[in-house]
Amino acid sequence: MDNMLTRFRHADDKLFYRINGSKELYRSFFGYVTHLGGARFTVGAIFTLFILGQYYIWLMNTVIMASVSLIISHILMIWLKKGVKRIRPYLTLPGAIIHGYHFKDHSFPSGHATAIFSITIPFMIHYPITMLVLFPLSWLVGYSRVVLGVHYPSDVLAGAFLAFVTTMAILFI
Repeated sequence: MDNMLTRFRHADDKLFYRINGSKELYRSFFGYVTHLGGARFTVGAIFTLFILGQYYIWLMNTVIMASVSLIISHILMIWLKKGVKRIRPYLTLPGAIIHGYHFKDHSFPSGHATAIFSITIPFMIHYPITMLVLFPLSWLVGYSRVVLGVHYPSDVLAGAFLAFVTTMAILFI
């Protein structure tokens, strides 16, 4: 088991370096994209969609589902960060490039990935055509977290998975 975990960590580090070691212009682009998974954007998007739902009633169930998914997954994400206590890659990996804000909390799972996937997955489920835009957008936010040096790839996958599981639980309750 330890050997498998070591190989996984090595692969995670190797993928981190491959994604993180990009050109400055590339990192600048992702410095903007990453904000789509931040609290201002995700809460603002939910608030805007809630207002639109007043006029387009067919939208309201999905907006409520996305809101509940965002709240519950955020609570679970905070709990996991405090429990796992994974140190951010720019603090542990030599040569990791940090671009932007130096976070003081833990790395696992990615809060930005959790947030963006928790508000987009309900729309992708209820309106599958939106997947053509929402999935690549969500993926870019997650990818940006590794480009910027603040998360390992597995942190992003865990955040997306947490959002997916939370949304599925809400859908079937």
